[in-house]
Amino acid sequence: MTGYPEGLDPEELAFQRLYGPWKQSTPADAMAVLRGYGGEWWIAGGWALDAFTGVRREHEDVDVSLWRRDIEQLRLYLRETYDLWSNDGGRLQPLTDNRPEQPEQADQIWLRRHALAPWEFDVVVNPDRDGRWVFRRDPALDYALEDITWQAADGIRYLNPEMALAYKAKLARPKDELDFAAALPLLSAEQRVWLADMIDHLHPGHPWPARLR
Repeated sequence: MTGYPEGLDPEELAFQRLYGPWKQSTPADAMAVLRGYGGEWWIAGGWALDAFTGVRREHEDVDVSLWRRDIEQLRLYLRETYDLWSNDGGRLQPLTDNRPEQPEQADQIWLRRHALAPWEFDVVVNPDRDGRWVFRRDPALDYALEDITWQAADGIRYLNPEMALAYKAKLARPKDELDFAAALPLLSAEQRVWLADMIDHLHPGHPWPARLR
């Protein structure tokens, strides 16, 4: 008896042994938690592509994105309901009243209700340049938030599919390949050209641009 759910793959089992389990949250759960939060936020990652394609797959977590400059605003908003833990490449540190600063190199914050509860949300903190969203794959590039996100009928804002795929191209894991295959026939000609050119720029020799063209 290990105490872990049956059927976990070895990678997920190793993760849970170190950090504990994740609750399978959804963008609707994020909306419920952040409904009264005054800052801007949006959904990235696989859920953003699910929203675009209408094709649902399993997800380990929800990637909630917001501005790095708004971390303290988020902490104060959630202080009665969630603990915030800075994640710097697997090195976790709680953000507390005594030590609220996010380490400069850390771009993730994990949320859970208390130490015995599962993690619920993976918050990706985005830098900005004069209020514009900075592309972490190439920090020389920045965009207006309204140009790289879209809002669904339920009011949730999502990262554009071509931008979400530009992030996913680096690893191209099996789940990323599924997301690419689902989104490919739905991308506009303009989105295909932009994504192919961006992947060529970031990852020369990557196989996705040939399929996009």
